Amino acid sequence: MGVFVDHKEQLFYLQTPTTTYVMKLTGGRYLTHVYWGKKLFHLNKKNAFLNRMLAFSAVEEGDGETYTRDFIRGEYPTGGGTDHRFSALGVTFPDGSWDCQLEYVGFEAIAGKEKVPGLPSLYVEEEAEAETLKIFLKDPLWNLQVTLYYTVFKEYDVIVRRARVSNGGDQPVFLNRFLSASLDFEQDHFDLLSFPGAWGRERHMEKAGLRSGITCFGSNRGASSHQMNPLLILEEKGGDEDHGAAYAMNLIYSGNFLAGTEVDQLHQTRFFMGMGDDNFSWKLAAGEELDSPEVVLAFSSEGLGSLSRTFHDLYRNHLVRGKYKKEARPILVNNWEATYFDFNEEKILAIADAARDLGIELFVLDDGWFGEREDDSTSLGDWFVNTKKLPSGIQGLAEKIHQRGLKFGLWFEPEMVSKVSKLYEIHPDWCIHVKNRKRTECRNQLILDLSREEVCDYITNKISGILDSAEIDYVKWDMNRHMTEIGSCGLSSDRQKELPHRYMLGLYKIMEAITQSHPDILFESCSGGGGRFDPGLLYYMPQAWTSDDTDGIERLKIQYGSSFAYPLSAMGSHVSAVPNHQTGRVTPLKLRMDVAMSGNYGFELDLSKQSEEDLAAMKESIALAKGLRSFLPFGDFYRLLSPYQGGDTAWQVVSKDGQRIFAAYFQVLSKPNPGICRLKLKGLDASAFYLDEENGEIYSGGELMELGLVVSLYGDYQSKTWLFRRKDDYEVSD
Repeated sequence: MGVFVDHKEQLFYLQTPTTTYVMKLTGGRYLTHVYWGKKLFHLNKKNAFLNRMLAFSAVEEGDGETYTRDFIRGEYPTGGGTDHRFSALGVTFPDGSWDCQLEYVGFEAIAGKEKVPGLPSLYVEEEAEAETLKIFLKDPLWNLQVTLYYTVFKEYDVIVRRARVSNGGDQPVFLNRFLSASLDFEQDHFDLLSFPGAWGRERHMEKAGLRSGITCFGSNRGASSHQMNPLLILEEKGGDEDHGAAYAMNLIYSGNFLAGTEVDQLHQTRFFMGMGDDNFSWKLAAGEELDSPEVVLAFSSEGLGSLSRTFHDLYRNHLVRGKYKKEARPILVNNWEATYFDFNEEKILAIADAARDLGIELFVLDDGWFGEREDDSTSLGDWFVNTKKLPSGIQGLAEKIHQRGLKFGLWFEPEMVSKVSKLYEIHPDWCIHVKNRKRTECRNQLILDLSREEVCDYITNKISGILDSAEIDYVKWDMNRHMTEIGSCGLSSDRQKELPHRYMLGLYKIMEAITQSHPDILFESCSGGGGRFDPGLLYYMPQAWTSDDTDGIERLKIQYGSSFAYPLSAMGSHVSAVPNHQTGRVTPLKLRMDVAMSGNYGFELDLSKQSEEDLAAMKESIALAKGLRSFLPFGDFYRLLSPYQGGDTAWQVVSKDGQRIFAAYFQVLSKPNPGICRLKLKGLDASAFYLDEENGEIYSGGELMELGLVVSLYGDYQSKTWLFRRKDDYEVSD
């Protein structure tokens, strides 16, 4: 594991448990990429020789006639020079030129890992868990310095990359593009997996072969967005869940991003990811520096399933922080779909009483408790209690909820302001806006300008004040619109395009202050559901509301797609009423509960109005979920059947000690004369025996994986779950 430098051959090796990443100095000046894949123990120097002349490609003075950067596989390519492909760094210099030529200066290898200033990042608890290589580059004409960071974790097949740009000159320069990583492959024999969507259908996996030219994905909405997730995967042609090479990039950032591929004239593939450049420019004054967000590069030679499990373990152990990092989460009920804005204390307590009787542990009060909030047209920013609805205030309500044996949670939307609010009356300039232009609204709200220190301080103090005023155990942090008229009264004219990134820096500062000063509160992020479901927010909040769409059938695709990088412990998943409020679909309660159980389990309906039969089923399901939550969110996740191929879905979780197994099968539409259907499990010990906890039957691991379980379901929207326990004391009778 770690960093090794071959000084003689000018090669840099990064070794993970089963992979190798190699870079080389070409021409003694340029950092180039050689290899990333299955572990290598030796590399012949001739195999790392990348020089080649191409017809119609320019040669830089002094490099000879057999060398052009239009061919070599660059490690951090820049614009304006002889490499005409997509660049990772775009700079405008004081004379207006943009030809940036980074040359190698040196390197440093250190134990452990440094935190990224002002940004979420992976961390280590002990230096021995990781090593970091820093490579120093410089444009000698303008003294622009770039440091590339590569962190290698001892236990994971990942390379964590980022960059820092420093202006060592005496005049300002402007960054027009600043990506975290770029990577070149020799060939294009890949399928590209992306995760697009919309509100209510986030992270639907799409798969397509690469094509010549540039293919870009991203968000310019001010958030990572419902429309595209900052995750891309290159899958070797013919690969699947268990076979073939797979390469992934996932950005630890919650704002605008850019990611994509470029297949060039020689069928080489450039793979890149970082902050978005559509609404981006950064004035870097003399002596200033800027850090990019981290991007996680993960590799698996054993298919997509292994790749995902690497992400899951890495994020659970080195991204999520605090009390709930490895702690089972409480089962909750949220009143939003039960009451929307139409509630009073009596209604709330009736739902809480029903929740207590079912064994639910946490009641969450959603939107509508503050200011004069009777609908979504007013009061965002006015963080004081609406005593007409809650005469005893938040403190009194929290006490009554706790007296019933439940924890108490509260919804906030701290980043927004309503035009009809006391805050907007006093500070109409505190929102993001362009002077003399109309301020467009979404959900009757505007976005507060978090690039301004006084706004960040206001939010931090107001939210902290509420949290300190009562015993609050959980916070749902929402954000319900994207940026328009992107401008700030607090920035000069030559810095206006810095606003989207400065907003994220402000948001992260606020979240760091509030979450660290309230370590016992469980925070859950939300943005109209899954509009900021990304690694950036997982650093501050260990779970996220996966989607506002609570329909059990839609959730199959959403949660399945999310699992390609994000663990079940990150996914909020609730049971809601039927007809479903987002789709109008009517599904059995069992299916809704079985889907929601594969996540942080909760309910989103009026429990005081359910039938006795449904309440009994809920109570039984809640008891089962309590028995599963010690391992289900934290175990090894296996995708068994894809909802994108045939409709039916199945997945499985194996506990880390291999002792418990949960499997679930979901039939969307019934089929006439379906024939025999078997579900083959994965990740078991073929020679071990496993007890089906429902019926007491014993199966060998081999037969569960090779022969499988017979699935016989009748009707649309049906589900079946299994729970097995390993039986090491079982002996086969003669």
